[in-house]
Amino acid sequence: MQSTKTEVKPYSQDGSKRDQVEKMFDSISHKYDFLNHFLSLGVDHIWRKKAISRLKSLQPKKILDVATGTADLAIAALKLNPDQVVGIDLSENMLSVGRKKLSKKGIEHINLMQGDSENLPFEDDAFDAITVGFGVRNYENLEKGLNEMKRVLRPGGKLVVLEFSKPSAFPIKQMFTFYSKYILPLWGKIFSGSQEAYVYLPESVKHFPEGKDFINILSQCGYKNTSFSRLTFGITSVYEGTK
Repeated sequence: MQSTKTEVKPYSQDGSKRDQVEKMFDSISHKYDFLNHFLSLGVDHIWRKKAISRLKSLQPKKILDVATGTADLAIAALKLNPDQVVGIDLSENMLSVGRKKLSKKGIEHINLMQGDSENLPFEDDAFDAITVGFGVRNYENLEKGLNEMKRVLRPGGKLVVLEFSKPSAFPIKQMFTFYSKYILPLWGKIFSGSQEAYVYLPESVKHFPEGKDFINILSQCGYKNTSFSRLTFGITSVYEGTK
């Protein structure tokens, strides 16, 4: 199955998207948490809570958080009282920030490891639930990543994806477009030193197959009981699918 999304890369069309994404997140890791909270006006905490709440009825004991970054979604998953949470990410610098955060909070049963979301180092049917927060649009091959997550998900297990989307209602659409094009790259450059990363963000959102298009891809990859709901005027969406 070929990827159905337009490939957007952080730096240039030369070289692999995977390598560029790793380089980008390594470069902004020192300010990533601050910018996440600042640029979302703190609403990102609410988005993560709503995503994790989709797993409450499943009561998963083993959870994998893919593209975990600095582990915010993995930490939010502790509300479900799992036995184990594993977070995996390309960027070692992001994971380093995450490990310091876990140590500061005294959290011991989240294991963070470096790895490729499209080549997960786990056995088949290893996890009860998988979460991805703002990560699937960074996959080099979206379908490969979704199939790989399905492989390590147990039968009956659930995938929950939290991802940015594009608001369609006036005036939120116009405000979001202006904010993404002008404000986000400016503040991103000031605080992180990397304008490229915060130019890439809205471009990757723009070309991501959101809503029903993403649901169709989930279904094509073999996920069942797929659904999605929009949050905060459609700025983000939560997608669900079971194996």
